[in-house]
Amino acid sequence: MIESRRPVRHVLRRALLPAMLAALVVGVAGCARDETPAAQATAQAGAADADPGAIDAANWPDTAWPLPHDAELEKKIDDLLATMSVEEKVGQIVQGDIADVTPEDVRKYRLGSILAGGNSDPGGRYDASPAAWLALSDAFWEASMDTSGGGKAIPVIFGIDAVHGQSNIVGATLFPHNIGLGATRNAELMREIGRVTAIETRTTGMEWAFAPTVAVPQDDRWGRTYEGYSESPDIVAAFAPAVVEGMQGKAGSPEFLNDQHVMVSVKHYLGDGGTAGGKDQGETAVSEAQLRDIHGAGYPPAIAAGAQAVMASFNSVHGQRMHGHKALLTDVLKDRMNFGGFVVGDWNGHGQLPGCTTTDCAATFNAGLDMAMAPDSWRGLFDSTVKHVQSGEIPMERLDDAVRRILRVKFRMGLFDAPKPSERALGGKFELLGAPEHREVARRAVRESLVLLKNQDGILPIAANQRVLVAGDGADDMGKQSGGWTLNWQGTGTKRADYPNGDTIWDGISKQVGAAGGTAELAIDGSYRQKPDVAIVVFGEEPYAEFLGDLPNLLYKPGDDADLELVKRLRADGIPVVSVFLSGRPLWMNREINASNAFVAAWLPGSEGAGIADVLLRGADGQPQHDFKGKLSFSWPRRADQYVNNVGMEGYDPLFAFGHGLTYADDGNLAALPEDAGVSAEDGKSAGFFARGVPGPGIRLVVTGADGRGADVLHPRVATPDGTLTLAAVDHQTQEGARLLTWTGNATAELLSHSPVDLSRETNGDSLLLVTLRVDALPASGDIVLSAGCGEACKGELPVREWLATLPRNEWVTAGIPLKCLAGAGLDTTRVSTPFALRAPAGLTLGLAEVRIGTDATHRLDCAAQ
Repeated sequence: MIESRRPVRHVLRRALLPAMLAALVVGVAGCARDETPAAQATAQAGAADADPGAIDAANWPDTAWPLPHDAELEKKIDDLLATMSVEEKVGQIVQGDIADVTPEDVRKYRLGSILAGGNSDPGGRYDASPAAWLALSDAFWEASMDTSGGGKAIPVIFGIDAVHGQSNIVGATLFPHNIGLGATRNAELMREIGRVTAIETRTTGMEWAFAPTVAVPQDDRWGRTYEGYSESPDIVAAFAPAVVEGMQGKAGSPEFLNDQHVMVSVKHYLGDGGTAGGKDQGETAVSEAQLRDIHGAGYPPAIAAGAQAVMASFNSVHGQRMHGHKALLTDVLKDRMNFGGFVVGDWNGHGQLPGCTTTDCAATFNAGLDMAMAPDSWRGLFDSTVKHVQSGEIPMERLDDAVRRILRVKFRMGLFDAPKPSERALGGKFELLGAPEHREVARRAVRESLVLLKNQDGILPIAANQRVLVAGDGADDMGKQSGGWTLNWQGTGTKRADYPNGDTIWDGISKQVGAAGGTAELAIDGSYRQKPDVAIVVFGEEPYAEFLGDLPNLLYKPGDDADLELVKRLRADGIPVVSVFLSGRPLWMNREINASNAFVAAWLPGSEGAGIADVLLRGADGQPQHDFKGKLSFSWPRRADQYVNNVGMEGYDPLFAFGHGLTYADDGNLAALPEDAGVSAEDGKSAGFFARGVPGPGIRLVVTGADGRGADVLHPRVATPDGTLTLAAVDHQTQEGARLLTWTGNATAELLSHSPVDLSRETNGDSLLLVTLRVDALPASGDIVLSAGCGEACKGELPVREWLATLPRNEWVTAGIPLKCLAGAGLDTTRVSTPFALRAPAGLTLGLAEVRIGTDATHRLDCAAQ
């Protein structure tokens, strides 16, 4: 074993003592300062930092790696390395996505790893069967072990985003997202969740889960807040080793990395939860002490538990992208923390380094990245990396170190001696997906994650033998209660049949009410047939993931008060209302809390919605079945502009403090809350570039005629000076919610941004330029060109006439144009000043309702076919 050269710092000590978390639970009043040792040490160290941008590895925990040196294992690696060509070595350090790599590619290039991204599935079907997943796993394994072409038999390793269960697979158990799990304060439950996730992942052939996320989100506007357990590093540090051991098995035990377990990727290293303004993939400008004690808290205990991989983050630290940050990747993580696994990149993250592209980046490997996630760029990256090694730009010593780390993990997992995935211990045992005992673990997690914020006059728990109305658009929606990273990246577009092993919140309530002799009625809009004794209204955020969930402030659905009005309407009818709020973060909900008799923060509970009924409803004996146990792991905002208000900060003043959460023994009465949000509803509208017939903030709509003269669109009826393009108002969802554009000559309609928009992070994923439109008429001939640009020199133009001809006529659709297509056509996505333009000849009549970035297209452009 590598000996520790000095005692592990306080972060690791705390991480190994979960019992100390009890001290973190505080009352609703909170306190102005956090007096825990962690906060004091961070404040003192932060004040002592002379250079806030400096990184000194000596200041970081000297962590004990739990696996002893294995001379026999190292000899196997030495012997194999000695026989490998440069090309075979490079193959091990390049990872492709199943949407862009085939088994034949693995056979030819000897790739060491593949992944299934959030939108990548067998046959391109988000609802592909478990059997299809397993067959694909077998095919890739067989290709990696095929030596007929002279290559070495080195088993491929298959990674997947099993972030709240094996959540890409139909029928899998879906656990609450991490924000809910943080509210449980139960590290042993996290261990069990990790164990179940590993079992269900193995059934479909994968050996590697891209989890756990140990981010410590500090700004709740961040679209990945729900992926973090808590704003407190203490909770994250306590959960990290439990999840690692649950998924991998305990280091040194016979079960470690066996066929019942998977390897993990602890992510995202480092500082992803601390980006300025809560902007995903942004800049983390904090002191070294804060970086270590807050954002780095989860890594020492995860490493001490034997985590086999760490995933580099998209964000930058003091201006330097993490995929190229040698001081943190190599000096701190590998040398100081003694991390003995390998570092994997995130989706094309290497391409964001200065001087790099997604297909060419020696700098990332030289900085310490061992495996580049190059989903759709792997061929180019393979070729360029081979050349960099041959030229000496990437030293052979660095290549061998990276390959050695990857091979070491594969040997530890026994993959060289294992049969193909379908013939392993759990391969093909699909009855384990959503098995009753697994679902019970998830149901328990739901019960323990619920946080009670208001219980006026003790309305809860509800007697189940009454007339109970269940309302709200989240009541019977598995996708909404599960959130992002569920069957696809954003968690959108799924249907009830996609969840054969699970209960919606309505399912759970209706079963228990019926069994107790009561009557349950489902009415999403609250229009009941017979006046109920009580109403349970379930509402909340729509599913989202990553940067598409970033918010400008903490307003809930700005400009849309439908949920609030539903609660008020039921109250006006004399019906008590229990509100169940589904969300990936705390939001400003004062109005909804005031309007409700009881208010429950249910987070994103996953497949076991029945766990909510277990807590809200009384049992047959009239007593509570289960009490509320959840405690806030994120402070609840007093105003919608209270973005960064975390426990321990100076001036800490939340509405509900970190650690707050009522039980049935507590006084649940709450005085009326102030309803001044601190921001305008108009400030929070996520209109994108164009919505409801008008441009978004900072955007203007301009029409230009055949003669080159233009006109700003300032009201519903506008025409170019030469009359070749006219606009009129047309209804879409709301009165005059769109514009009807009619071309009588060659003309252009375009959206112009007052300041350049950086869409590089969106382009790096699978994001689309979404255009909600209606094609009424097409010209008989002539080119129709859709474009985006930042001037003529960096414009991306796509011919779309033939594609528009495939869309249904006189019908509103959401058409998606991959941002990658526009980038490939010449668009510089880092400085987009024209996010949308359409040039057409006479004869085109088209309705335009919305232009935005997203993934939920009903029709998608295939740029290869244009």
